[in-house]
Amino acid sequence: MWEFLPHFLHQALFGAVAAAGFGVLFNFGLRALPWCAGAGALALMVRTGGQELAWSLEGASFAAAIITSCAVSALRRQLGPACNAVALAGCIPMVPGAFFGQALLGFFALTAPHPADAIDTFVNAAEHIIRVIFTLAAIGAGLAIPAQLLKNQDF
Repeated sequence: MWEFLPHFLHQALFGAVAAAGFGVLFNFGLRALPWCAGAGALALMVRTGGQELAWSLEGASFAAAIITSCAVSALRRQLGPACNAVALAGCIPMVPGAFFGQALLGFFALTAPHPADAIDTFVNAAEHIIRVIFTLAAIGAGLAIPAQLLKNQDF
């Protein structure tokens, strides 16, 4: 397990930076930014751990979103009504932008006058967009389930 520690710490660092950046983008106060960073670090570490255990991207993202949402909900007294928004900011770095970009480029390639390997291009692009959709659904469900189970009425 120790050989994976640098990879986990790398994911945690960049997850924290990205989540704090989304906190700035969402106009969170300075007091909430460290919590966003912590949520992002936790989310990407859990997702990375799931993928190291050979889980799918979608399954690992679902588990990471549930764990992050539960952890942030436990800090409800410190965060107040913003706890669900902090969990969301922590999970946004898990959105698979590379898959979405590959899907868009594949679909754009199909608009050429005479696309080469149109069927293969379409299948590849469709596969990528389906992975994006299922990963987004997994993140959304992972954030919503704890909020509903823990009776957070301000979600």
